Amino acid sequence: MVSNSPIGSADELSAQLVTELPVRSLAESLSFYRAAGFKLARATADFGVICWGERYLLLAERAGVSIGPNPANIRIIVADVDALFARAGELGWRVRHPLADRGYGLRDFTVLDPDGYELRFAALA
Repeated sequence: MVSNSPIGSADELSAQLVTELPVRSLAESLSFYRAAGFKLARATADFGVICWGERYLLLAERAGVSIGPNPANIRIIVADVDALFARAGELGWRVRHPLADRGYGLRDFTVLDPDGYELRFAALA
């Protein structure tokens, strides 16, 4: 169930480590992240909470967001990285690093979200 409350659930409020990203358009970002497989937990006019399993990512709409030359890189472990890479192509996502087996033990690829943050989807190689 999606909430439009400005106050999060007990699980969200007590999560030990949460990342919040400033975004230019909450609607555009929510659409992108939901297409990637995140679940929407709650949203207000300018703030959204999305989940990957039991992990939270907060999106805060802010005017004038500008991402620097070293954007945040968020790694997400998935069951089928090859299928998600194919879906990324179908959705026209901006690929930063194509799918490959990496020397650090993961098979992964990196895409850019609407604001330029890097999402690295990975599976054990």
